[in-house]
Amino acid sequence: MRVLVTGGTGFIGSNIVIELIRRGHDVVITGSDAEQKISGFTGKYLQPGLDGIDWGAVGVFDAVFHEAAINDTQSKDTREMMRANVGASMSLFEYAVKNGCKHIVYASSTAVYGDGATPYREDQNLKPLTPYAESKKILEEKAAAFGAENPDVVIVGLRYCNVYGPGESHKGKRASMIYQIAQQMKKGNPRLFRGGEQKRDYIYVKDAVRANMLALEAKENMVLNCGSGTATPFNDLVRILNGALGTDRKPEYFENPFASSYQNHTECDMSLAKDKLGFVPEFNVERGIADYSASGFLA
Repeated sequence: MRVLVTGGTGFIGSNIVIELIRRGHDVVITGSDAEQKISGFTGKYLQPGLDGIDWGAVGVFDAVFHEAAINDTQSKDTREMMRANVGASMSLFEYAVKNGCKHIVYASSTAVYGDGATPYREDQNLKPLTPYAESKKILEEKAAAFGAENPDVVIVGLRYCNVYGPGESHKGKRASMIYQIAQQMKKGNPRLFRGGEQKRDYIYVKDAVRANMLALEAKENMVLNCGSGTATPFNDLVRILNGALGTDRKPEYFENPFASSYQNHTECDMSLAKDKLGFVPEFNVERGIADYSASGFLA
């Protein structure tokens, strides 16, 4: 199978590429040298943004994993967010389908739920709090309409919930809290928002990749949660990371400067993903952090 992965040098994208190569697929990627270097990759590598791609040079492909996006959740540039995350995405989908692509899997986010009730269910009302979250909500709506207009194409959106693991080191302040807290703990005590009881549903990147591979086999259009199904407080992360890193750090607290748009509790109901894809996460946060640490990429 010939597969295009946008954002193929990014965090989740690079891990998807590695798995596709392992499975023997012909992979084309878009990306940037400022992100991850993929060992052993010999396929076509395109470095411009989606708007600058020479589609004639890409050729025909059977499937698309669309991971490229502006994913700075604190950005207030609504116009640029909509151009990149919605407009460029739909142009990609249209080109792909016009050239014979039958399967599209794209990255959405549990940011679309905003301060909605947890655990998040795919059919609940969406309450995006940021331009990033709003762009993902609109992309889901446009992708659903596009799918209805092209019934021979299967389009699956995955609402990622705090993915962590090898391949995120280039992301800086956009990296997972697990990575960021670990980096702080190697130097001293970690700083957490007041109380440290904010909860996150963390999904290990190996599970996220497996969800993508299962989505490629889907028979119908859908949007699904992609989380672990369990929320872990920041304070618990410090305890787990102390064990993984061999440290004995204590959290220090400060006021959350993003309080007006911050999700204090993210947690996914994963029953629909199990029903539709047969996806059940294999890694809880303790096992995921242990594997992450053993990989050497948490250092």
